[in-house]
Amino acid sequence: MTKRIDLHTHSIFSDGELLPSEIARRAYVLDHRAVAITDHVDASNIDCIGNIIKAVLDIRDNWDIEIVPGAEITHAPAEIIDKLADQARKLGAEIVVVHGETIVEPVIEGTNWKAVNCPEVDILAHPGLITVEEAEMAKENDVALEISSRRGHCLGNGHVAQVALEVGAKLVVDTDTHMPEDLISYETAYKVASGAGLPEKEIEKALKDNPQRILKNKGIL
Repeated sequence: MTKRIDLHTHSIFSDGELLPSEIARRAYVLDHRAVAITDHVDASNIDCIGNIIKAVLDIRDNWDIEIVPGAEITHAPAEIIDKLADQARKLGAEIVVVHGETIVEPVIEGTNWKAVNCPEVDILAHPGLITVEEAEMAKENDVALEISSRRGHCLGNGHVAQVALEVGAKLVVDTDTHMPEDLISYETAYKVASGAGLPEKEIEKALKDNPQRILKNKGIL
């Protein structure tokens, strides 16, 4: 049975309900191979990455699941995304996500474009009505586009999938977990990807190959 990899979750260090250890335990029970804790950050709280790392080290030493410390740059001015991504990486974030231009939040216009052109960004989360040009840049710069299982953000999944497939951009399926019930199994993630319109061979890439590649490129797996 294929193990799940989820590269976008939130703990009590931002607006999530769970301790990092609770995320880890619930993900382990759902047969995850790895889960990234990517709490919301901007210039005001980016130091919380250090707290995530402290929690992650204990889990990594004692449990059979890979917990990855990360950050999601959220609602920051597009002009400083580069700076924040660099800072997050220096503070120890192994996965850097940018909160994309979802259709259900007033994300600053230009965030998608800036994210797909930032060398330190790994994933553009729930990018909403992403343009072909933005998706092409994501492909060129090896930034993964996210299919989201989260309520609201998932409303753009069909468009994201269609544009990504058109240009050959890399996709991943993440939960954007905030509450216990947000974490999902591999089987449920498969249904989310299928519902977004991905053909079977592309589902396997989005659920397994692409997230594994991201982690291997970081020396994690």
